[in-house]
Amino acid sequence: MNPFPLPQTGIPLAPSLEPTLADTPAPRRRVPAKRRLVRIALLAVLVAVAVSLVARLLVYLINLVTNLVFHGEVSMAYHSPADNHLGLWVVLLPALGGLVVSLMAFYGSKAIRGHGIPEAMEQILTNQSRIKPVIMFLKPLSAAVSIGTGGPFGAEGPIIATGGALGSTLGQLLSITPHERKVLLAAGATAGMSAIFGTPIAAVFLAIELLLFEFSPRSLLPVALACITGAAGHHVLFESGPVFEMPALAAPSNAALAAYSAIGLVIGLVSVGVTKLVYLIEDSFEKLPLHWAWWPALGGLAVGGIGYVAPHTLGVGYENITSILSGTAPLNLLLALCFLKFASWAIALGSGTSGGTLAPLLTIGGAAGALLGLAVRHVFPASDIVLPLAALVGMAAMFAGASRALLTSLVFAVESTGQAQALLPLLGACTGAYLVSFLLMGNTIMTEKIARRGVKTPVDYEPDLLDKLPVSQVLQNRVAAISTDNTVQQVREWLSREPAQAGAHLLALNPGGDFAGLVSTAALASYAADAQASISTLVQPRPSVLRLTDSLRTAAEHLARENVDALPVLTPGPRPVVAGIISCRDVLAAYHRLDDHGRAVPIIQLKRQGLRVLLRGKTLLQKQRAGAA
Repeated sequence: MNPFPLPQTGIPLAPSLEPTLADTPAPRRRVPAKRRLVRIALLAVLVAVAVSLVARLLVYLINLVTNLVFHGEVSMAYHSPADNHLGLWVVLLPALGGLVVSLMAFYGSKAIRGHGIPEAMEQILTNQSRIKPVIMFLKPLSAAVSIGTGGPFGAEGPIIATGGALGSTLGQLLSITPHERKVLLAAGATAGMSAIFGTPIAAVFLAIELLLFEFSPRSLLPVALACITGAAGHHVLFESGPVFEMPALAAPSNAALAAYSAIGLVIGLVSVGVTKLVYLIEDSFEKLPLHWAWWPALGGLAVGGIGYVAPHTLGVGYENITSILSGTAPLNLLLALCFLKFASWAIALGSGTSGGTLAPLLTIGGAAGALLGLAVRHVFPASDIVLPLAALVGMAAMFAGASRALLTSLVFAVESTGQAQALLPLLGACTGAYLVSFLLMGNTIMTEKIARRGVKTPVDYEPDLLDKLPVSQVLQNRVAAISTDNTVQQVREWLSREPAQAGAHLLALNPGGDFAGLVSTAALASYAADAQASISTLVQPRPSVLRLTDSLRTAAEHLARENVDALPVLTPGPRPVVAGIISCRDVLAAYHRLDDHGRAVPIIQLKRQGLRVLLRGKTLLQKQRAGAA
């Protein structure tokens, strides 16, 4: 029988361990975290300022190349390539631009190929958000050449990629964590989008849905500040009004809402077809008996040929979006932008040249929405369908279906046009397109490329279970204790007589009964030196400690940082006492079991019944001393 009554308030902490407790980050954890958050937020703002300037320079560079190639003049003012008078020579210009981009990719970096967002996602998911610094220079240059020579892309994709590369490079130069580097990457990328379009809220949602894959203050605050800074840069460096002007819209009727939602469903089907055709064309290029460096030039010939027939398919074409949203675009222009713009963009993107996807998707979706609106009005003449709103609905639904960035698409359409009355029909249409895309397509236009490389992108932004569960829920509060005066041999003999007490760890107490550390039973069993050595030789030296109120995430961080498999847990208060221990197995066990809905729940739900630490080792020591006397 144990002569020592079990203490009801725990084992007092050894005075020698007080400095260790003071040195552990547990009591001071929040202050450094907040300071680091402020630091990352300031860095994100600086990145956003730089990206805003780069965005303005990129637009100037695109205009310069466009004017040189299509109009033979040195000017940074915008002139549409559709107004050229080159005749058949226009067929060769995109091919020459594609050849220059190929040389940059071949001798610089292949990462400049494509539209940038999938490449950024891949680096976030597989390479701790590390992007090669050379992308900061090659991506905007290659995009300026590609778009300036007639490539049917927008400037937003390259500037998103450039901003992400800038944030990632800064994160690689500084001593910060991979998560903080991811935040800087996302801040740079979305600040670029905000600088081009002046849509900071949509840019924040883009970061959440396509880059961060989480919603937490440590990520949201720096990104939000960067997007605000990018929007300020847009107002200073570009214009102050909505980027896409359109007539004021009135609140639609219920019948019109149903029609717009139906248009969204149809656009969802179109977005699935667009995505599949883009990757079908890309697969076709990969089957050609030519080196990949020739593909952009070959794709450029197709772009030039389509541009000769339909000049409005050349270049960025933001004015085409404004024309569609005005409701005054003629039928032949709508058909050209819906079908020929898609063909030109899909071939160019599939060939591996450098360019963006957002502006082409908006153009194609807007034209498709306007055409569907015309069809509804033709079938139902009495309907109150408004063509500008139908075009806006199609524009947003196309992006929502192709990228499955629902909130980004919805908010972007409102911010870029200033039409708050369109919010409800946009919600119906974007949700419908998202639903169709989700049911019919495994990956999106953003994720298909990296999915083929075996990279899985998150689809459910669930809260971190480890961050929600306190240590007290998985605590081992029934742990055997031994004395530091025991020898290795004595403890082994005692455990052989009472194997039920042989847990993975033992509490080590000094002769006064105070806590001294932990001893692993595995280390005890494998100890091959002098069996008469004191058990204190196996005690973990000055271990860190946890609190009952700490989260399992904190426990996991401590266990990983100190490379140990268990740590003691203390009660709160000025005089902390040991409440038990927590091990790596306990933390992992929290994810082991799933409930009927497929959600992770902890398998250990201990009811607190008071501290029950077994002092068997101390009892053994007292018996041995009595026998010796």
